[in-house]
Amino acid sequence: QVQLVESGGGLVRPGGSLTLSCTASRFTLDSHAMGWFRQAPGKEREGVLCVSGSDGSTYYADSVKGRFTIARDNAKNTVFLQMHSLKPEDTAVYYCAADNRPYCLTTMGVREYDYWGQGTQVTVSS
Repeated sequence: QVQLVESGGGLVRPGGSLTLSCTASRFTLDSHAMGWFRQAPGKEREGVLCVSGSDGSTYYADSVKGRFTIARDNAKNTVFLQMHSLKPEDTAVYYCAADNRPYCLTTMGVREYDYWGQGTQVTVSS
């Protein structure tokens, strides 16, 4: 059974940085597009970044461009979300997800992804 396990969430001050990890089991990252989503209270889940398994190309939502980076370590079967210059509006539960397609779709719809992690809370507050 495919499993995605996120870690690294927590409380951070505005302007701070945080790195989330997502470790996959029972499949290899280079066969799947890997995405990070987030869901704030009362809002729909939104896709923020994706990295393709086929060529490592990336897609970023406008809201995080220049502040968030996605990286992949195939040897560790782990995807990282590096977040900088965090804002209170970045507060959300962050989810890692895997798509059976090896490439990212810029639509980043929730239904496009086949496997999900349990989520990790990120709170940006002073």
